[in-house]
Formats: sequence, structure tokens, C-alpha cells
Amino acid sequence: MQKSIYSLPALRQLLAASNKRYLEFLSAIEDPRAGRDRLDKLSQPVELEGRRYSGFNLFDPDDEKLLCSIVRGEFNISGLQNKTLRRHAPELNSGQMSRALKRLRTHGLIKKIGHTYKYYVTAFGKEVVTTALKLRELVIIPQLALLPAQ
Repeated sequence: MQKSIYSLPALRQLLAASNKRYLEFLSAIEDPRAGRDRLDKLSQPVELEGRRYSGFNLFDPDDEKLLCSIVRGEFNISGLQNKTLRRHAPELNSGQMSRALKRLRTHGLIKKIGHTYKYYVTAFGKEVVTTALKLRELVIIPQLALLPAQ
């Protein structure tokens, strides 16, 4: 019988350490599914009570202006309303802004405060808007600036 250079307890320690390193490696890999699900929640149309609400396009100037408006600091303090939001989008009338607010609500970006006309931006809304702006300003625009002029 050939004698092993490793004893059973030493071999167990080596295998446990190897497994631990492998599990740490796997846990460090980011799972993009959660991000994809959030992007789909934002960009895909939503149907509610037989009515369809279109998704948000992060590259559309109108959608960008609306999304940037809802995350203004002043709305963190007292919430936002149709009339206060229209100050930042004067081209929209009250009815158009009401539809925009409903669209924001159905996509989970804002939440209505019960028995009032006020809304607060949800955590999901803040994450989505800040990520979209960061992506646009720090990645897309600099990359497009590097392209040769035509």
C-alpha cells in the first residue's frame, strides 16, 4: 500500500479552502438578471385596467426631461404635484401632466400619498433615473465624442 503525502485531515483542509475560494469567486460575479428585469420594468409597456401605458425611453428628450424633473431635490422635501411639476415642463398642460404622472405610477417610479394630490419618488425611481443619467453622461456621450466626425 502506498502512503499518501497528505493525511485525511490535511486533505480535508485543502479541499475546504479550495471550495471557499471557489464560492467567493462565484459570489463576486454579478448577476445581470436583476438589472435586466428593472430595465424591462421601465422600458416595456404596462397594461392596467385595460389601458396600456408606454414604457420610458432613456434616450427620448421628453422622457429624459420628465425623469430629471421628478428627482429634483425640492421634491424630496414635500413631494411633487401636477402643478409643481408643470413648472419644470411648461409645455405640458394639466391633463398631459396627469397622464404622465399615471404613467410614472404604473411603472413604479412614483408613489401617491393617500388622500392627497402629492407623490414621492420611489427608491426604484431614484435608482433608475440616477443610473440612466450616469450612463448617459459618463459613458454614452464621451464615447460618441470619440467617434470621427462625418
